[in-house]
Amino acid sequence: MSLTQQQVTATIREFQQNLAISEWSVDQIAAELQTSSEKINRILHLEQQSIEDPWILKEFLEQQINKSGKTGKTAVPFTALKGDYHQYWFLKAKKIDKMQLSKGDY
Repeated sequence: MSLTQQQVTATIREFQQNLAISEWSVDQIAAELQTSSEKINRILHLEQQSIEDPWILKEFLEQQINKSGKTGKTAVPFTALKGDYHQYWFLKAKKIDKMQLSKGDY
Protein backbone atom coordinates (compact mmCIF):
# COMPACT_ATOMS: atom_id res chain seq x y z
CA MET A 1 0.00 0.00 0.00
CA SER A 2 1.37 3.38 -0.88
CA LEU A 3 0.17 6.79 0.20
CA THR A 4 -0.72 9.70 -2.01
CA GLN A 5 1.33 12.88 -1.60
CA GLN A 6 -1.60 14.43 0.27
CA GLN A 7 -1.69 11.46 2.68
CA VAL A 8 2.08 11.67 3.18
CA THR A 9 1.85 15.37 4.02
CA ALA A 10 -1.06 14.80 6.40
CA THR A 11 0.64 11.86 8.12
CA ILE A 12 3.86 13.82 8.68
CA ARG A 13 1.81 16.66 10.18
CA GLU A 14 -0.13 14.21 12.39
CA PHE A 15 3.14 12.69 13.62
CA GLN A 16 4.46 16.15 14.52
CA GLN A 17 1.25 17.05 16.35
CA ASN A 18 1.21 13.79 18.32
CA LEU A 19 4.89 14.14 19.15
CA ALA A 20 4.17 17.57 20.65
CA ILE A 21 1.13 16.31 22.56
CA SER A 22 3.08 13.35 23.95
CA GLU A 23 5.73 15.69 25.39
CA TRP A 24 8.38 13.11 24.53
CA SER A 25 11.55 14.15 22.74
CA VAL A 26 12.92 12.30 19.74
CA ASP A 27 15.90 11.25 21.89
CA GLN A 28 13.61 9.87 24.61
CA ILE A 29 11.59 7.89 22.08
CA ALA A 30 14.76 6.54 20.49
CA ALA A 31 16.05 5.37 23.87
CA GLU A 32 12.73 3.76 24.76
CA LEU A 33 12.48 1.95 21.42
CA GLN A 34 16.20 1.08 21.49
CA THR A 35 17.11 2.82 18.28
CA SER A 36 18.75 6.02 17.09
CA SER A 37 17.29 9.51 17.00
CA GLU A 38 18.11 9.56 13.29
CA LYS A 39 15.81 6.59 12.72
CA ILE A 40 12.96 8.19 14.68
CA ASN A 41 13.34 11.37 12.63
CA ARG A 42 13.25 9.32 9.41
CA ILE A 43 10.04 7.64 10.57
CA LEU A 44 8.49 10.98 11.55
CA HIS A 45 9.11 12.16 7.98
CA LEU A 46 8.06 8.86 6.37
CA GLU A 47 11.53 8.31 4.96
CA GLN A 48 11.88 4.86 6.48
CA GLN A 49 11.92 1.73 4.31
CA SER A 50 10.03 -0.60 6.65
CA ILE A 51 6.28 -0.08 6.37
CA GLU A 52 5.77 -1.33 9.93
CA ASP A 53 7.98 1.35 11.51
CA PRO A 54 5.47 4.22 11.14
CA TRP A 55 2.76 2.03 12.63
CA ILE A 56 5.02 1.21 15.58
CA LEU A 57 5.77 4.87 16.21
CA LYS A 58 2.07 5.75 15.85
CA GLU A 59 1.13 3.10 18.42
CA PHE A 60 3.91 4.24 20.75
CA LEU A 61 2.87 7.90 20.64
CA GLU A 62 -0.80 7.08 21.14
CA GLN A 63 0.04 4.87 24.14
CA GLN A 64 2.16 7.60 25.72
CA ILE A 65 -0.55 10.21 25.21
CA ASN A 66 -3.22 7.90 26.65
CA LYS A 67 -0.96 6.91 29.59
CA SER A 68 -0.16 10.49 30.51
CA GLY A 69 -3.57 10.88 32.13
CA LYS A 70 -3.48 14.62 31.56
CA THR A 71 -6.95 16.03 31.19
CA GLY A 72 -7.75 17.17 27.69
CA LYS A 73 -4.80 15.37 26.11
CA THR A 74 -5.92 13.18 23.26
CA ALA A 75 -4.00 11.95 20.27
CA VAL A 76 -4.61 13.57 16.90
CA PRO A 77 -6.24 10.88 14.72
CA PHE A 78 -4.19 9.63 11.80
CA THR A 79 -6.01 9.86 8.50
CA ALA A 80 -3.91 7.30 6.61
CA LEU A 81 -2.60 5.09 9.43
CA LYS A 82 -6.02 4.07 10.67
CA GLY A 83 -7.93 0.97 11.51
CA ASP A 84 -6.71 -2.24 13.06
CA TYR A 85 -3.28 -3.02 11.67
CA HIS A 86 -3.93 -6.72 12.39
CA GLN A 87 -6.42 -6.65 9.52
CA TYR A 88 -3.94 -5.41 6.93
CA TRP A 89 -2.43 -8.41 5.17
CA PHE A 90 0.65 -6.46 4.07
CA LEU A 91 1.73 -5.57 7.62
CA LYS A 92 3.59 -7.85 10.02
CA ALA A 93 1.25 -7.37 12.98
CA LYS A 94 3.40 -9.35 15.44
CA LYS A 95 6.30 -7.01 14.76
CA ILE A 96 4.07 -4.03 15.54
CA ASP A 97 2.65 -5.73 18.64
CA LYS A 98 6.20 -6.21 19.95
CA MET A 99 7.12 -2.60 19.07
CA GLN A 100 10.09 -4.03 17.19
CA LEU A 101 11.48 -1.45 14.79
CA SER A 102 13.48 -2.57 11.78
CA LYS A 103 17.23 -2.90 12.22
CA GLY A 104 19.57 -0.08 11.27
CA ASP A 105 18.79 3.54 10.51
CA TYR A 106 16.99 2.85 7.24
